[in-house]
Amino acid sequence: MQITNDKLAELLEQAYQTGAQRALAHLGLADESAAKDMADLRELLSAWRDAKRSARRAVVEWLVRGALAVLVIGLAVKLGLGGLVIK
Repeated sequence: MQITNDKLAELLEQAYQTGAQRALAHLGLADESAAKDMADLRELLSAWRDAKRSARRAVVEWLVRGALAVLVIGLAVKLGLGGLVIK
């Protein structure tokens, strides 16, 4: 028995659709609410990325402020203004 190209293409189409449906079902994304679930997951991931970005920015800002404070204190001590800073 010889399979024609059209029949082979049809079998492949059917096989990948079945596989995709099984994969989605395994992930719990085969029902009607799957699109909303995916949108919610994307929104959650976006919020997580924003939170990480904000946290990094805050840490960098605090490090820069700390370094500037140490620099100003060092400069004050170097200029003989230590009595104003350290009592």
